[in-house]
Amino acid sequence: MTSIFTKIMNNEIPGRIIWADDTCIAMVDIRPLNRGHVLVIPRQEVDKWHELDVATTLHLMKVSHIVANAQQSVFEPARIGLMIAGFEVPHTHVHCVPVEHMSHLDFTQAEMGDPEDLDRVSELLKAKLQEFGYSEAT
Repeated sequence: MTSIFTKIMNNEIPGRIIWADDTCIAMVDIRPLNRGHVLVIPRQEVDKWHELDVATTLHLMKVSHIVANAQQSVFEPARIGLMIAGFEVPHTHVHCVPVEHMSHLDFTQAEMGDPEDLDRVSELLKAKLQEFGYSEAT
């Protein structure tokens, strides 16, 4: 069955994509743990991250690193948390979350984001990635 992430990649449903290349996309999470929460998602639909090939895994980490630098520049948090859990959607995804403390990584606290704010976050991060020189920022 096609995941919601694949449907977003195929433009079947909307998503706030801030990065797109041949291997993955990055998009703003609609249920952010904190403002600026981004998901980095491989195009290949694989449930468990350790079942991805090593090259794809390394690429996800590279893009997560790039996204984290944009998040740090835009939101100036204490840290950028990084997590792969995979219980919500059976399609590997890396959570990159600007955090001030550990409680910002509690998925039970996630709520639907305000659509206007999610749009603004998307635009801010895309602009920063473009400023950094990344043509993959969509």
